[in-house]
Amino acid sequence: MASAPDAIRFVLDGRVVEERGASPTTTVLQYLRERLGRSGTKEGCAEGDCGACTVALGELDGDRVRYRAINSCIRFLPTIDGKEVVTVESLQPRGAPLHPVQQAMVDCHASQCGFCTPGFVMSLFALYLEDAHPRQEKVVEALSGNLCRCTGYRPIIEAGCRMGEYPEPAQWSGRAPADSARVAQLRSIQRSAALALHAAPGYVAPRTAGELARLYEAAPHSLLLAGATDVGLWVTKSLKDLPPIIYLGDVAELRQVHHEEGHLVIGAAVSLADGYAALVERHPMLAEMAQRFGSPPVRHSGTLVGNLANGSPIGDSMPILIALGARVSLLRATRRRSLPLEDLYLGYGKKALEPGELIESVSVPDPVPGRLVSTYKISKRIDQDISAVCAAFALEVRSGQVSAARIAFGGMAPTPKRARHAEAALAGADWSLAGIEPAMAALALDFQPISDMRASAAYRARVASNLLKRFFLEHSGASGPLRVEALVAG
Repeated sequence: MASAPDAIRFVLDGRVVEERGASPTTTVLQYLRERLGRSGTKEGCAEGDCGACTVALGELDGDRVRYRAINSCIRFLPTIDGKEVVTVESLQPRGAPLHPVQQAMVDCHASQCGFCTPGFVMSLFALYLEDAHPRQEKVVEALSGNLCRCTGYRPIIEAGCRMGEYPEPAQWSGRAPADSARVAQLRSIQRSAALALHAAPGYVAPRTAGELARLYEAAPHSLLLAGATDVGLWVTKSLKDLPPIIYLGDVAELRQVHHEEGHLVIGAAVSLADGYAALVERHPMLAEMAQRFGSPPVRHSGTLVGNLANGSPIGDSMPILIALGARVSLLRATRRRSLPLEDLYLGYGKKALEPGELIESVSVPDPVPGRLVSTYKISKRIDQDISAVCAAFALEVRSGQVSAARIAFGGMAPTPKRARHAEAALAGADWSLAGIEPAMAALALDFQPISDMRASAAYRARVASNLLKRFFLEHSGASGPLRVEALVAG
């Protein structure tokens, strides 16, 4: 008999799990521990920072399954409908040897108190399915979302580097993503119609952009949910009661990245990981920002357009996309309009969206030959930290003079914002230290930053000015990459 349309269905250990009674805001972590008894997945921070809750999530990708590490503590259960979940218990079927990742952790003495160990194992497991013999740099990046409070990182990294030295397991080898049985099983639970849940607060996951637009126009008070990397904290930390939820992640059109008429178009349901990968392919200078945006589990769940829609003044995506001249496509019912990204933000928490209107995609212009582009993130830590200042520059220089300039900052105002006075000061200026000094001074007219726990207003103002100087020095040939600390101290 066919499953009821309101049953959440996902694959776990080769069987289809069906759940009909859970609240839409039940997290995957809660469900695994409380309903399925999967206590290996731990709760540490309940906000996607520590990685103790890491599981691998498998999604169909053509004739393969793509497995990625995610934070189960802030991922809502209905959003894994039609997918496969892999927990630490899944890696060693009854009577089987330890998985190579687990054995490497044992042999390298990489577990101390053990609380964080399952999360580290699952991050390494997702990497193992992608690359069983990774370089150390790749291991470190894969683990950047996992914290070990016993400070045992060296042996954990060593385990990641050695996991490919063990014999391939009978299950969960590097061939697993292409396993035809897994692919067929996931195909068997894919939906043709929307998943609708009636338990409070209500949840619907439309399948087409048209259906999404109709639903949101009819109920503009609903919450549009993409990756839940921010909204999840409203539930786990603020204990908020959410309005009815409309989920974007199953809309096929919004999961696309394509190129049209000189622009890269990224749909609203494209993950941060995939969105940044497409951007870096055309704009290689964004590689560091892509790597430093959150952690891999956050980037695998969160979406690029969701970050733009959030509109946080300290969001790292907005400054560089504004500098590059990005535009957002807005959809309301059957009407579409396009808006420069910088015009989307009217004030803190305020956006130029009509009731029932949503961001369908962002389009980013192709690189301009000869244009100088850089973006800088200034924070207290390299990994998993919120910016004190985020700066982005896109300048064109002709015959020793600045012919065009777009500059944007985050962390300096209530919204991500262009530095219009600095841009005007650069127009026609000599491309020299003396030539950019008026623009450095003009930043004081563009921004009056605040002091908070991340930085003082004076620090922000000085760093912003010095970042323009750093940009000049790096692109004028006067110097190689510079440390911002040196500029601030100088």
